[in-house]
Amino acid sequence: MMAVAMEPLTMSLEGMGLSGGSSMAPQPMNSSSIGPQKWSNSTVKTVKLSQSIVDRADRAIEIGKATDPLPTIREVVAELSNNEIKRYTREVRVVVARLRQSFLETNEEIRSLLRAKAMIEKAHEHTRKDIQLNRDSVKGREVRPQREKPRDGADDLLNAERMHLLNMKKMYEAQLKLIKQQLHILDVARKRLGAVTQERTRVMDLICNSLTPMSAQEQRRSSKEFTRSHTDTNFCRPSTPENFKVDPLGAYTPECDRALQEAKSARERGLHLRQETANVIDKCDKLRKAVNRSVNSGITQKMGETTSLKQQLDMGIGENRHATHRNQRWYDLTERAYEYSQGPIMYHDIMTHERLDRPQVRVFQRHPGTQLKEPQEIVRGGDGLLESMKATSRNIGLLNIARQRMNEDKSDKLAGINADGDVLRMRRRKADHKWDMEKPGFHLFPHFPSYPKGTGK
Repeated sequence: MMAVAMEPLTMSLEGMGLSGGSSMAPQPMNSSSIGPQKWSNSTVKTVKLSQSIVDRADRAIEIGKATDPLPTIREVVAELSNNEIKRYTREVRVVVARLRQSFLETNEEIRSLLRAKAMIEKAHEHTRKDIQLNRDSVKGREVRPQREKPRDGADDLLNAERMHLLNMKKMYEAQLKLIKQQLHILDVARKRLGAVTQERTRVMDLICNSLTPMSAQEQRRSSKEFTRSHTDTNFCRPSTPENFKVDPLGAYTPECDRALQEAKSARERGLHLRQETANVIDKCDKLRKAVNRSVNSGITQKMGETTSLKQQLDMGIGENRHATHRNQRWYDLTERAYEYSQGPIMYHDIMTHERLDRPQVRVFQRHPGTQLKEPQEIVRGGDGLLESMKATSRNIGLLNIARQRMNEDKSDKLAGINADGDVLRMRRRKADHKWDMEKPGFHLFPHFPSYPKGTGK
C-alpha cells in the first residue's frame, strides 16, 4: 500500500526534475535484512527525494532574498515616481520659461515693428503732403500771366520732384505692406507660443513657476534652445547643437521646437525688416530734402532772373521816356520852324522885306532870265519840315507803343515774381508738414487774378 501511495509523488517529483534517476539508485541492503528489497528502496528514495526538495527550497529562498522586492516597495516606488515627476516638471518648467521668454521677445518684436510701422506711416503721410504741396506749387505758378508761362527750369524741377515723390510713395506702400504681413506672421507665432505654453503649464500646478537666479542667468547666456537632460535628475541644462534632442513624449516636444523655431525665424525677419525700413526712410528723407532744396533753389533763381529782367525793363522804360521827351521837344521846335517858314497868316501882317514882290526883286526882274528860286525853296523847306514832323510824330508813337509793351512786360514780370515768391514762401511754410491736407477747389493765391486766355498777359 505504501509503495502504491508513493508512486504519484515520485511521478510528480520526476516531472519537476527532482527525481534521483539512475545516479540515486538504492544500494543493495545488507544480506542480513529480512525486509523486502523493494520496500527498503522505496523508503530510501523517499528520504533522498525529501532532501532534494529541501535543497531546492533553500536555493529559492536565497534567490528570493536577492531578487524579491522589499516590504517597503510601495514607499520606494512612490518616491521614485515622485522623483520622476519632479524631474519632468522641472524640465517642463525650463521649457515653459524658454517659451515665455520667446513669447516676450516676440511681443517686444511686435512692439518694435509697430513703432516702425508708425514711422513709415508718418513718412508716407509726409510724402502725400509733399505731393499735395508739389501740386499746389504747380497750381500757384499757373496764375502767372501768359507771357510768363512758357516752360522753364523750375517747371522741370517740379516735375522731377513729383516723380521722385511718387516713387517714394510706392516704396513706402510696399514696405508698409511687408510690415503688415510680418506683423500677422508674428501674431500667429505669438498665439502658437501662447497655446504651447498653456499646454505645457498643465503639469505645473504643484511646482513653483519661477526659476532660480542661476538658472535664469544660464538661460540668458544659453543659445536660446533647451531640452531635458537624461543624466541630471534635478534640473534641465541649456541645450547645445551637440546634445539637442526632441522627444515627443518628453518635456521638449516637436510642437515646442516648431513654435520656438517659427517665432525665432519671424523675429529675425522682423529685425531685418525694421533695419530695411529704417534704411528706406533715411534714404527717402535725404532724397526728399535734396529735391526740395533743388526746387526752392530753382524757383529762387527764376525769381532772380525775373527781377534782373524787370530792372532792365525799368531802365528801358526810363530811356524810352527820355527819348520821347527829346522827340517831343524836337517836334515842337520843328512845328514852330514850319510856322515861321510859312510866314504870317494875314497878308497885311507881312512886312515889306518878307514879300516876294518887294521893290528890290521887282527891279532885279526887269532883265530877262532873272527868276529867283526863293518861292520854290520856301515851299521845299516847308515840305521838309512837314516830313520831319511826320517822322518825329511816328517815332513818338513807336516810343509810346514800346513803352506800353515794356510796362505790360514789367507788370507781368512783377506778377511772375509775386507768384513765384508766394509759391516759395508756401513751400517753406509747409516744409515741416504740420498742416492738414488742403480741400479740393481751395484757392491758394486769392490775391492773384486769373488772367483770361488770349489777352497777351
